[in-house]
Amino acid sequence: MSALPASGREWHLVARPNGVPKPEDFALREAEVSAPGEGRILVRNLYFSVDPYMRGRMNDVKSYTPPFQLDRPMDGGAVGEVVASSAEGFEVGDHVLHGLGWREYAELPAEHAVAVDAKLAPLSAYLGVLGMTGLTAYAGLFEVASFKEGDTVFVSGAAGAVGSQVGQMARIKGASRVIGSAGSDEKVSLLVDKYGFDAAFNYKKGPVAEQLKEAAPDGIDVYFDNVGGEHLEAAISSFNVGGRATICGMIAQYNNTEPAPGPRNLALVIGKRLRLQGMLVNDHKHLQQQFVRDVSGWIASGELRYDETVVEGIERGYDAFAGMMRGENTGKMIVSLA
Repeated sequence: MSALPASGREWHLVARPNGVPKPEDFALREAEVSAPGEGRILVRNLYFSVDPYMRGRMNDVKSYTPPFQLDRPMDGGAVGEVVASSAEGFEVGDHVLHGLGWREYAELPAEHAVAVDAKLAPLSAYLGVLGMTGLTAYAGLFEVASFKEGDTVFVSGAAGAVGSQVGQMARIKGASRVIGSAGSDEKVSLLVDKYGFDAAFNYKKGPVAEQLKEAAPDGIDVYFDNVGGEHLEAAISSFNVGGRATICGMIAQYNNTEPAPGPRNLALVIGKRLRLQGMLVNDHKHLQQQFVRDVSGWIASGELRYDETVVEGIERGYDAFAGMMRGENTGKMIVSLA
């Protein structure tokens, strides 16, 4: 075993953001690196993930996942290389996926790490298309929204890591029409030209309800919601009878300091017999093997394509997070420490 570094850098939350998180709410600090204890491993992180759900964890409120603690390292998905091991089943040089991102070195119990294969896919893919975001798309479309062949599917935030996968999976499985919304003309072109959406629109260019009606004149059957707000209201208006919505994220209101108004047309849920269901990816772990098998096959065949926006260097962790919240990423936003 080579000599271990004395220290590594890690991102701490130092203040609870009010509204949009600011640079001064975070600090990049040095931390001591120690050899792993019994049954534990030390990992040099190569990539870590920044995700919309992390904004909620910056608030001190009770939720489905505990809030980040002040003056402690933040966490999230990461992939790295084992540099020291005191655990059976893990050797120095192995690549692993684990939950202690936002830092250069992570010391953790071996049972909290999963071995990943760099030969099957690039390591960063295990944070996106073959990781939590990919499983979110897969479970949210097929299990939560009960997708069936012939459905018309609408996806908001469609150029993001989850949305871009949802639209392609729907197309692969026989959707009659796939529609996406995104925040720039470049992203709209990407959705149609690269990901194979049948139609897409820039939600900044006019009312969402009008643009959706034009893109889906015969209505929609499935709505995958990453945005909330005006998009959810528009989807409710466009739903056919028996429509299903997977409520995955509401990025439009994550930085709100006042409660957002609900959709004004919620009464339509009754006559149209709609199902609006929230989802958390951790409820769908039983699909993991089937998901990896299907998605790695679709990637290999060229049916499913993915993008990553990679920001270089741990010192740009805040920039990557803030950029992702502003929609500056195409596909998965990742910080590279490699």
